[in-house]
Amino acid sequence: MRGVTQAPGAHDADPPRPAGAPPADDLPLLDDLMPWSVAPLRFGRSWIVAPDARTLRSRWDRLVAAEGAEREALFRPSRARTPASAVAALPGQRTGTVRWARESGPCPEPVRIARGPFDEQLLLPDHRLIDTARPELWRVAGEPQLFAVEQGYVPGAAGPALLVTAALPEGRSPAGRPGRIRPLFRRPGGVEPNLAPGLLDFLGERYGHPVDALEWLAWTVAAARPAPAGCRVPLPADPEVWAAGVALGRELVDVQARGALSGTKPRMPGGRRPYVRAAVPSRPETLTYEAGDETLCLGTGRISPVPPEAWEYSVGGTRVLEQWFAHRTAPVEPGSLDAIGPAAWPQEWTSELLDLVTVLALLGTREAERAALVPDEAGSVGGAELRAAGVLPPPAGSRRPASVLDHQEEGPEGQFMLL
Repeated sequence: MRGVTQAPGAHDADPPRPAGAPPADDLPLLDDLMPWSVAPLRFGRSWIVAPDARTLRSRWDRLVAAEGAEREALFRPSRARTPASAVAALPGQRTGTVRWARESGPCPEPVRIARGPFDEQLLLPDHRLIDTARPELWRVAGEPQLFAVEQGYVPGAAGPALLVTAALPEGRSPAGRPGRIRPLFRRPGGVEPNLAPGLLDFLGERYGHPVDALEWLAWTVAAARPAPAGCRVPLPADPEVWAAGVALGRELVDVQARGALSGTKPRMPGGRRPYVRAAVPSRPETLTYEAGDETLCLGTGRISPVPPEAWEYSVGGTRVLEQWFAHRTAPVEPGSLDAIGPAAWPQEWTSELLDLVTVLALLGTREAERAALVPDEAGSVGGAELRAAGVLPPPAGSRRPASVLDHQEEGPEGQFMLL
């Protein structure tokens, strides 16, 4: 059971537009600037995802031990997947491809995914268990890849429109709205930025120095604004505004990706860090916040200091901390594979929560700066200028995944894929 949530405040009305500035509906869409995007993954069955690997291995072993009708019931068939489905292996994963009805092997190594904003969990990377796995994303995952996840539009909702993760993202907003997943690179190893051809050259000429894909991503994370048609990305006329936004965006990207750029684990300034003041009970049922002493309460457990910016941090109108807690405490059906889990609240979850508080606090303290960054001065780049420069519209081929098959992939029943 979760604590009571107060609805985040709606955005203030947009300020008057200066003379000569491009109209809001002519600000370029992220969909045109990062043309290749992928719809969210669809797991199809919740038991294949868990916050810890031990739980996933126990669920796998339970399913493998079952036979006949019991195995099918535990599997939870869907229109896309049943124990009789014939499916190819996911790119880069060593999993079986025999029909699940005959599976008897060991559990594959779980992989880390981003299940919603800032909630890294583990997934059984078995294509036979996932309704829609998006193999094209698996082919380009791995360092130095970063995934920009465009959040589904929620009118008036507070929070950023674009998030970044180094883990393979599920791609759905907290409210379940489908967003879009945009890899920064179209090929493994950081090759071929997923950007409209000519965009980086255009920006380099405008701002007087070479602009690379990471600098572009930093600006976009800091400046992207939500809109019904999708994220819009204002581009400033002033190189100093661009430089300030890139500097802010690099910090935001590094914090969101848990230090992937700097190689340093995010830490709050001034030596502050959250501590466990009272042990988390074995099965906390509520999550509440005491603003007076900056304390997060999990039942009788107490963690502080938790800055208000961390507690209030929301994406798509949903508090991140509340959703994280719900993913670990929501009721499950007795006898199902979902019911297999830790007997008590694991210490690792508390450690992950402390790290999450730090991440949200760092992001929350910069939110006002991020929200104020968006340039609205006359001379901002609009879609018309990008079209005149030949950057827009992007060619149709840039919206499709690149051909990156450099090794054989195993198809159903052990045969090799022919692509």
